[in-house]
Amino acid sequence: MIFTLDEKLLDSPFVDTIWRGRTERAGSRLAPAGGCWVMLVERHASRGETRLSVVGPMTQALPMRYAGNVEFVAIKFKPGTFMPHLPVNNFLNTVVSLPVAARKSFWLNSSAWQFPDYENADTFVDRLARQGLLMRDQVVDAVLQDQPLALSSRSVQRRFLYATGLTHSSLRQIARARRAMALLQRGVPILDTVYAVGYTDQPHMTKSLKHFIGQTPAQIVRMSQSA
Repeated sequence: MIFTLDEKLLDSPFVDTIWRGRTERAGSRLAPAGGCWVMLVERHASRGETRLSVVGPMTQALPMRYAGNVEFVAIKFKPGTFMPHLPVNNFLNTVVSLPVAARKSFWLNSSAWQFPDYENADTFVDRLARQGLLMRDQVVDAVLQDQPLALSSRSVQRRFLYATGLTHSSLRQIARARRAMALLQRGVPILDTVYAVGYTDQPHMTKSLKHFIGQTPAQIVRMSQSA
């Protein structure tokens, strides 16, 4: 079981959310598609080990295993944030652990970095950006906000794909499925949710949620009612 203990939103051009939590015992869960990548710091109390992993954008719901008795900090980055030396396309739908340098540090782009914690995660991100290891492409924001761009459509598509690992269409579909899930969890009726987020009909939404969230609308409703 996973417990989220704290969560904070940052006024940052790079980061969406930072949260921390712990696992009680080993298990697995169905991770929904997110469209964003995450840095995950895990401290294994029983082994006295810490590691940092890059969790790539999930393009569909996938099972993920986790260890027990682990404290973790997760940094979720906004769409359009990327590390030039670690192209997002290289870790779609997967988790890549960065090599450990010492008990309190890891290797990133040939340099040793101290593992961030919940309190200094924002400072850690700022350092990455100052050293050019973390960048942001404003084209992604412009596309998501339907703003005009003085670029060819091919250039826009290429930059969007490089910065996010996804096409614009894929990212929009994931965002729509997650909005539908949130509405259903809040108690909005299924048919109202269908039209609120722009699906053509209920079968269309069901197919989308099964692919991106891993559950049907009815399953999401039942789970939210029993929580």
